[in-house]
Amino acid sequence: MTLPDLVLQTAYGRLAWAVVMAAVILGWLPPALQRSWRAAAGLLCGLALLVLLPGQLSPAFWLAMAFHWPSGLLLGCCVLRLWQRLRPDRGLQAMPREFAAAVAGFGLVLYVDAMGLTSLGLYYWGFAPRGAPMMALAAAMLCGFAVMRGIMRPQAAAVLAALLLFSALRLPSGNLWDALLDPLLWGWAVVSLGVQAWRRRAQRPAPATAPEMEVDAALVARQGQ
Repeated sequence: MTLPDLVLQTAYGRLAWAVVMAAVILGWLPPALQRSWRAAAGLLCGLALLVLLPGQLSPAFWLAMAFHWPSGLLLGCCVLRLWQRLRPDRGLQAMPREFAAAVAGFGLVLYVDAMGLTSLGLYYWGFAPRGAPMMALAAAMLCGFAVMRGIMRPQAAAVLAALLLFSALRLPSGNLWDALLDPLLWGWAVVSLGVQAWRRRAQRPAPATAPEMEVDAALVARQGQ
């Protein structure tokens, strides 16, 4: 088990929280500001300075107390979200349905095991001195293939970046699963699936009522004559 350098981990965590907060706050701004590069850059720089404040003056201190450090994949998805806000005409989705389902399913299995409902010990696999690098390499190869084939390319690139961050610097915690999942990312995926399901249901055409069916039948009969 190799843990990341504490200074490097702290620097990563603070700056990652700045990106996550910027992605959230930008979504609350008026649409005109959401598409403004200057507003996004100013917001990101301001938050970066804010999280670098010492001790409890930094909002990253309290966020880390509640959620630890953001996973590399959450950081990548938040970068995609910022890009989505700035370039809405590109049709980019930071959390498409298939990707959200994969994250939600993976998180469900891992968290169920972490709560003791199963006895697989999956979280400790992420610290395995040989198993974790091998799994990271295999996942990186799959992500590279997906990027080359254009299969969910932005999300595959985000996963690949998180794997490289873990492989090179052991960030954020030295555990492979912490590089790919955290409670905020899992919650985002679950909520996204729920919202998308609700929207699909709302877009379904309403069933025809009895009078409408009778009118349709009458029109068909006239056309047959």
